[in-house]
Amino acid sequence: MKLSARNQIEGTVVNVNEGAVNAIVALEFAGETISGTISMSAVQELGLEKGKKATAIIKATEVMIGIGDLTLSARNKLAGKITAIDEGAVNAIVKVEVAGGNTISATISMASVKDLGLAVGKEVVAVIKATSVMFAI
Repeated sequence: MKLSARNQIEGTVVNVNEGAVNAIVALEFAGETISGTISMSAVQELGLEKGKKATAIIKATEVMIGIGDLTLSARNKLAGKITAIDEGAVNAIVKVEVAGGNTISATISMASVKDLGLAVGKEVVAVIKATSVMFAI
């Protein structure tokens, strides 16, 4: 299957915290962890359990970029370095290399690129809410 979602990170499930309706699934890749909140029926349909290989999928429009030491409620904060900024009239696609050579793409406004002083080589944090993470097997 091919997807239009730019961000696809392969890893191993390290935890499934089950609730009545939803579960928080933690996927480890290159020493980092990304968490996603998905339905219990999705956990069961995908057979997600500790040790299973899976892929976390995140649309670029669901990724925020921060700088400095961030204290946020978002579960996923992946530190990395900007490798490219593809500028458009209104938005830009910012590519950030994170652990294991994985790349996270974020679609953010040109105003934010300028306000944050983003440039290739700058250290940033890719921020992703757990509800924005999907899983595939």
